[in-house]
Amino acid sequence: MKLTLVAGDPESAPKNSPTLYKTDRGSWVVQGWVIDDPDALATLNLPNGESAVEIPDRMIQFFTNP
Repeated sequence: MKLTLVAGDPESAPKNSPTLYKTDRGSWVVQGWVIDDPDALATLNLPNGESAVEIPDRMIQFFTNP
């Protein structure tokens, strides 16, 4: 999988995280904050092999096809 940096959060500290990447497989990779709230995780009902991260609303503008 080849990752292309799309954007890092310009308001983050210390350095551009959360971050969005576009892949060469027609998908996205999102780097964000770990979700560790048990109630939120139970609501997500994630199957084995999947995970979830949280990103701020301000990052949605970067979800475009470069």
